[in-house]
Amino acid sequence: MDKTTTFRPVKAYHSRKFLESPDARPIRLLAEYLEPLERFEEERIRDTILVFGSARILPRDVATEQLAEAKRKGEGVERAERDLAMSRYYEETRTLCFRLTEWSKGLKDPGRRFVICSGGGPGLMEAANRGASEARGENVGLAIELPHEQGSNSYITRKLNFDFHYFFMRKFWFLYLAKAVVFMPGGFGTMDEMFECLTLVQTRKMTKPLPIVLYGTEFWDAVLNLDAMVRFGTIDEEDLKRYHRADTVDEAFDYITRELTAVALKRPGFSL
Repeated sequence: MDKTTTFRPVKAYHSRKFLESPDARPIRLLAEYLEPLERFEEERIRDTILVFGSARILPRDVATEQLAEAKRKGEGVERAERDLAMSRYYEETRTLCFRLTEWSKGLKDPGRRFVICSGGGPGLMEAANRGASEARGENVGLAIELPHEQGSNSYITRKLNFDFHYFFMRKFWFLYLAKAVVFMPGGFGTMDEMFECLTLVQTRKMTKPLPIVLYGTEFWDAVLNLDAMVRFGTIDEEDLKRYHRADTVDEAFDYITRELTAVALKRPGFSL
């Protein structure tokens, strides 16, 4: 080795080995707070309308094509018919987010208010971002690495497309910015977010007004029996008033915009 050559070790914050080690976990956690915060401030995102729902529900045209193919092959017809019936939620999510985006763009505010936000994946998350994109609105996708999903959907505004490693940091950003939440039909992930949201409201760990919509009575009545929790005494009857049921885009749109106009527009900024 040439004795005249100066050896320069890698700086700690440039060391991938260190940054991906268990000892650097606090740094990674802090990065998933600070980096989104910087981007949201740069893009003037003041608050969001958060939309949850299944990653598995298809657009109407795709579901129609799959049913035709299933009938041609003579197999999988029952499943394809179910998927076509459920595709109504994709189209209604898309329409609702289109209308909410047009409404929010018409507000007189220096910041971007009530921007559509989803979990960034396919299915109803895609439908939410797609509707906002078709209304020429900025929209947010808070994606996370999962083995069965192929990354973020293509409708998310590029500068507002996030990819999280830690579930709890992603959940923080979901609710920190949210001023209204819509729960479309979904699976375990949607249920997880719904009960966490209701728990935070019930326990007043989240004190801001937060309109919550459960969309699709047929689905929610079949999947959940919250009245039974009242009957068994594990929640109060008042807790059933913490969310609003809606079965049409008009119902959901009218409720959300009415609540946001009455309360959230008078409280600028975002906080839990």
